[in-house]
Amino acid sequence: MKTEFSLKQLADPDIAEADKILRACVHCGFCTATCPTYVLLGDELDSPRGRIYLIKEMLEKDRPPTEAVVKHIDRCLSCLACMTTCPSGVNYMHLVDQARVRIEKEFRRPLIDRMLRAVLGRVLPDPKLFRASVWLARLGRPLAALLPEPKTPSATPSLVRRIKAMLALAPGKLPAPGPAGGSVFPAVGEQRGRVALLQGCAQQVLAPRINQAAINVLTRHGIEVVLVKDEQCCGALTHHLGDDRDALARARANIAVWRAEAERGGLDAILVTTSGCGTVIKDYGYLLREDPDFAGAAAQISTLAKDISEYLEGIELRLSTLQNGGQDGSFVVAYHAACSLQHGQKITQAPKELLSKSGFVVKDVPESHLCCGSAGTYNILQPDIAVRLRDRKLANIASVKPDMIAAGNIGCMTQIASGTSVLVVHTIELLDWATGGPRPGSN
Repeated sequence: MKTEFSLKQLADPDIAEADKILRACVHCGFCTATCPTYVLLGDELDSPRGRIYLIKEMLEKDRPPTEAVVKHIDRCLSCLACMTTCPSGVNYMHLVDQARVRIEKEFRRPLIDRMLRAVLGRVLPDPKLFRASVWLARLGRPLAALLPEPKTPSATPSLVRRIKAMLALAPGKLPAPGPAGGSVFPAVGEQRGRVALLQGCAQQVLAPRINQAAINVLTRHGIEVVLVKDEQCCGALTHHLGDDRDALARARANIAVWRAEAERGGLDAILVTTSGCGTVIKDYGYLLREDPDFAGAAAQISTLAKDISEYLEGIELRLSTLQNGGQDGSFVVAYHAACSLQHGQKITQAPKELLSKSGFVVKDVPESHLCCGSAGTYNILQPDIAVRLRDRKLANIASVKPDMIAAGNIGCMTQIASGTSVLVVHTIELLDWATGGPRPGSN
């Protein structure tokens, strides 16, 4: 794609990067076939190629974002299926992220929209605030039926529609909090390694059992696990809301405490059980590339970051006999490939191979490349599209008749569970069960 940036514009590292990304695009349109919003809506501007044109024009002409640009960028899930499909290696992720930052800085949204996004950006990364908000949502759920339904889906859903979406996603009950930052879990038997485990934000409130399962599996196989004190949200939530000031501040804070932990006791890896977080942490090196104080450290941290399945691939798991299915080849697991894992981190086989080797019958879900509609805060900010994607995903999952559904991202798990009675679990919970832990859903 031909670009026409001035030399002055190209002096900006972000514009120089955008120029390189835009020039890689050859207009082939392969991305449209795998873009969830284009598949649903059929609008060229709701495809990666269409959004690339909008971003190009906005950046080249150095214009403030228009309402049309904002509408179509907001509809993007950042699922990154287009990057998997693209034969030219266009880094759409870095381009759309740059557009979101530009929108956040230069576009004035309606007051209600600004307030909602500010609340999401403040509450979701803070486990204490998020826990309190979930309790309030539980109280408000009975009132959801009294709120009016929109007559037709809208390109800009109303506040009422978004509130209903939030209430629908709220769990019926909350588990007790998991272990606090600063906790150390020693290896069982001879120590073979030492890792930090990302504590997460929403996940530690909604499902602390996930990290507990990871701790069980790791310590069972000789790996010491530390939950680093003073660790923050990874920054993914505010990053995708376009608030890079907040996201980069969180990244710097995490890099500082992780480096200190590595220097104090050594770390083989920083393990992540939420693939949406993992994708951003692995991108710290890029996000802080121009920061003279953090560029080198950020690159080191990005190298240390690994998805839990990626790390366990290098360990020979000691399996136990599963009860009520599994080792006899009768326990069917539908594996949902989280977009941030398959497209963002290019991890496609490790989770399925780990499950298969552990005795589960693993079934791929048809149209596995299409997003479930979760995408961070997308299922709140764009609930109509999100529900359509969820229902399409559930229909595909139902076609393989699973006993359980496994995924590697809490957002996907919450989204899918909101529309099915089949138990949705994290991959690590099944691996914990297979190596001597409790059966998922048994307590």
